[in-house]
Amino acid sequence: MEDVTDTVLRQIFCITGKPDVFFTEFTNVDGIQSQGHDVVVRRLLFTKDEHPIVAQIWGMIPENFYKTAKDLVARGFDGVDINMGCPQHDVTSHGACSALIKNKPLAKEIIDATKEGAGEIPVSVKTRIGFKEIATEEWIGFLLQQDLSLITVHGRTAAEMSKVPAHWDEIGKAVQIRDHMFPRSREGEGQGEGKPTLIFGNGDVQSLSEAKEKVEKYHVDGVMIGRGIFHNPWLFAGIDPTTKSIKERLELLEKHVKLFQNTWGAQKSFQILKKYFKVYLSDFEGAVDMRMKFMQTNSYEEALSLVANLLPSS
Repeated sequence: MEDVTDTVLRQIFCITGKPDVFFTEFTNVDGIQSQGHDVVVRRLLFTKDEHPIVAQIWGMIPENFYKTAKDLVARGFDGVDINMGCPQHDVTSHGACSALIKNKPLAKEIIDATKEGAGEIPVSVKTRIGFKEIATEEWIGFLLQQDLSLITVHGRTAAEMSKVPAHWDEIGKAVQIRDHMFPRSREGEGQGEGKPTLIFGNGDVQSLSEAKEKVEKYHVDGVMIGRGIFHNPWLFAGIDPTTKSIKERLELLEKHVKLFQNTWGAQKSFQILKKYFKVYLSDFEGAVDMRMKFMQTNSYEEALSLVANLLPSS
């Protein structure tokens, strides 16, 4: 998620409980291969503790996907993920991301170029079940023919944005399509030199237990969680956030503010940090008032001073 899943947040999750794999913010390949490279490439910053980590990229020019994939290999990423799911109009109006659902020839060129550049590391696609209408069979069927390591299926069309509940039945259908097209894949004898294309589901999952339920019910190989992290920074450890004290929450928020400051300084606006406050300050009595106080801060120093004032004495 843009301006959310940066190296700072991922390092926080290394403390609270890591997922099986991290994905970066989605990063524009055309920007990386431009004069604005130095600004764009900071999205790809990561530490050794964040492995395994996959770089998620997007754009329009296959050659730039090839060049960027080669660069990602050199940077030590464990995989490359192509975003074909973002529904934002300012992106899709140029034919990128979920608009590629309507442009299979370009989608294939991009996939082929990325795979060539990535060499031995896995290449995956994150996508949706259609653009304006549900087209799971046609679109996912097409992607399954591209010999990808993984397809992450968000259970909404681009037109639906996040305005309706995710269609997990369609995600389950994607698994059925895979198993019908490559019936031996679960025994490791399917497409791509014997390696099956894994399918992850994505949409509306708020807890580790719910993720496990989705795996059991829809037979996906895994679950990607995005917005669910805003409700529970201990999500991947399977910990109920209501068991965490205000002191524990404030101490974790303090670590986040300090790490954000040390990592980005003036490179990023302090205002970006405010979107994380609700991750730590919610679901307890007085949370709203406390969160409002933090939203009124305008510098690292103000935020850290407020933490110090609010932390209960030992």
